[in-house]
Amino acid sequence: MSRMQLLKQFIGERLSAAAEEIFTAVQKTIIECEEEAARSKGDDDQHGLKQEVPLHSEVFRTFDNDNDGFVGIKEWIEGLSVFLRGTLDEKIKYCFHVYDLNGDNYISREEMFHMLKNSLIRQPTEEDPDEGIKDLVEITLKKMDHDHDGRLSFGDFEKAVREENLLLEAFGTCLPDTTVITNYRVDEKCNTFLN
Repeated sequence: MSRMQLLKQFIGERLSAAAEEIFTAVQKTIIECEEEAARSKGDDDQHGLKQEVPLHSEVFRTFDNDNDGFVGIKEWIEGLSVFLRGTLDEKIKYCFHVYDLNGDNYISREEMFHMLKNSLIRQPTEEDPDEGIKDLVEITLKKMDHDHDGRLSFGDFEKAVREENLLLEAFGTCLPDTTVITNYRVDEKCNTFLN
C-alpha cells in the first residue's frame, strides 16, 4: 500500500471510531433522558398529574438546520459539536433556538409559559397552578428582558446568560448533563492514549 492509501485508511478508521464514540455518548444521553422521563412520569402518576417531557422536538428542530425533517450527517456532527464541546456563544445560540418554539426569533410570554409549565412539578393541592407559572414568567421577564418589550430577543437572552450562566437553561434542559460530557471527554482521552 502506498503512503497515501495508508493515510486514507488511518483517517477512515479514526473517523469511524470517533463517530462510534459520539453515537454511544448520545445514545447514553437519550437513555438517561428516557429513564428520567419515566421516573418523572411515575412521580406525576402518583399525584394524578400528567407532566410532559419538554423540548425533544425543539432539540431535533435545532439540529435540522435545513428544515427538511431529517438530520443529515453534517447537521448531526455540528449539533453534537455544540452539545459536547460548544463554546458559551454556541450554547447560548443553540439554547435560544430551542426555546424559540415558533421560530420568530423571540421567546414570547406564551412560549415561556408553555416550557415552564412542562418543566415544573406541580403540587396537587394548588387551586390554580398556572397562576404561579404566570408569576414566574413575569419574574423571568423582569430579569432577562433588557429592552422591556415583553419578549426575549436573542440579545436579551445572551446578555442575561452572560450576567448569570445559570439562565442558559432557564426554560428547561436542552444540553447534556456535565457528567456525560466529562465522561465522554475522559473516554476520548483514554482511547486516544491507548491507540
